[in-house]
Amino acid sequence: MAGRLPGWFAGPVSLDALRTAYADLTALALSLDEDASWRPTGCQGWAVRDLVHHLLGDAQRALVALGTPAEGPADTDAITYWRHALTAPDPDERSLRAARTMASQWRLQSLTGSFAETSAAVVICAGRGPLGELVRTQGHVLSVQDLLNTLVVEATIHHLDILVGLDVPGPRPALLALTRATLDGLLERTTPQDWDDGQWVRASTGRAELTAQQTLFLGHDVDRLPLLG
Repeated sequence: MAGRLPGWFAGPVSLDALRTAYADLTALALSLDEDASWRPTGCQGWAVRDLVHHLLGDAQRALVALGTPAEGPADTDAITYWRHALTAPDPDERSLRAARTMASQWRLQSLTGSFAETSAAVVICAGRGPLGELVRTQGHVLSVQDLLNTLVVEATIHHLDILVGLDVPGPRPALLALTRATLDGLLERTTPQDWDDGQWVRASTGRAELTAQQTLFLGHDVDRLPLLG
């Protein structure tokens, strides 16, 4: 059974947080043209189009999860989920090549339109039942509340990734704060409040270099990075 969330965790994510995260990403996706869709991102080797396709798959998985009630107890939560989700090394970049192949098959308008429709459906379905209800995804059982948290974290990190290639607004401060709280939960330490949320999210997920201050603070914990992919 999953343990209680650590005391430093920011608290339960609201449905409004997911609605905001998906609405901002939808607006961004629908604004893309062909040139912009092929620009590089903060996710090494991935183009903007690849990440939109990945986010579509995440929303599709969420719909399946919301339609798959499970008996308790939960065996993961909003933090331990990410430990289960860590992927094995991929030296041949098969996942990257698979993502590029699938994303390139779509007409851009169809891809972004499908993400818009699917992400909106996730928000609607998530609001139809209690947030404490248990659902199943990827072989694990967790609450709808914790599922929403994982979706917000994923959306926020990939929103940051897309900023690298495009001059577009970034994630809302509240979403960055929630994502940082999740990363602190994975680290099992509270990071200094004066660290920039966006920079620390990038650094702790392997997307940016650590600052000297961060390296000093982390000590031996630096070997645990990236905290998630």
